Amino acid sequence: MSDVTPHPPTTPAPPREPGAAGATTSGNGGGAGLAARGSGFLRACRPKQWLKNLLVFAAPGTAGVLAEPRTLAWTVVAFVLFCLASSGGYLLNDARDAARDRRHERKRHRPVAAGVVPAPVAVAAGAVMVVAAPLAVTVTGNWALLAVLLAYVLLTSAYTLVLKNVIICDIVAVAGCHVLRALAGGAAVGVYLSSMFLIVVSLAALLVVTGKREAELRNPDNGDGRTTLVGYTRSYLTQVRTMVSGAMVVTYCLWALDGRAGTEPWFHAASIVPFIVFVLRYHLLVDRGVGEEPEEIALRDRPLQLCLAALVSLVALGVYLD
Repeated sequence: MSDVTPHPPTTPAPPREPGAAGATTSGNGGGAGLAARGSGFLRACRPKQWLKNLLVFAAPGTAGVLAEPRTLAWTVVAFVLFCLASSGGYLLNDARDAARDRRHERKRHRPVAAGVVPAPVAVAAGAVMVVAAPLAVTVTGNWALLAVLLAYVLLTSAYTLVLKNVIICDIVAVAGCHVLRALAGGAAVGVYLSSMFLIVVSLAALLVVTGKREAELRNPDNGDGRTTLVGYTRSYLTQVRTMVSGAMVVTYCLWALDGRAGTEPWFHAASIVPFIVFVLRYHLLVDRGVGEEPEEIALRDRPLQLCLAALVSLVALGVYLD
């Protein structure tokens, strides 16, 4: 017989629930977890997407009234309210698509899909934000802005529930949200929106959304991120993108060469150059397959930023230089 006495079998410790380690170590773990949830909630609100809401400044800016304090204040209010409503919509959308996003190469890192922000919390916070934005407008009594904001909330809700799964309607709905942002700027300050302004904004929105869908279709890591992608072809999206950009450039040139476009029309005429270069650069980026996140392009692509800065500067000089 062996002199070694066998040890009695040990019972494996039961697995601890997520978060239990933090509860047994120190209070700092709980604080770190709370900070992580707060950071995750902020990311779930998608602050980078707020760049789209800068469209509310387009109508007052091109109308030449943005320098007035009251107009600027109302435009900022419209911007903040659209940030609130859009972030609420993103939270609701992410909560609804959490299961599908977990199977997506990129979207699985979203806070709701990753479990950093619980889906019930996202639903509750999103609903509060979506309702709070129109209620805030009712306090101001700006009924035109309220109508546009309600239309935006209804369109985003319809997109989340139905339209995102319908071919072509998904593109039109997202583009419509961009147009409503531009309309909100005019409604907030009561300026007239010309037909050419609306056409350029609408076509630009279609260009961005079509480029986004095309980049998603090119990306092999999309998984089953969008059900509508199976109904699109790259050739179709490329044709739409080409048609839309051509019509947009022609419309912008007609506006820029119109002597009534501003007090200094020569600056507007000169703005055609950076506008066309901007469009060509965007087409190149989409063809490279990097148009899936338009806001990332705007934040990272230096040539695009330079073109946009030159375009805005020339238009501003044409409008405000007496």
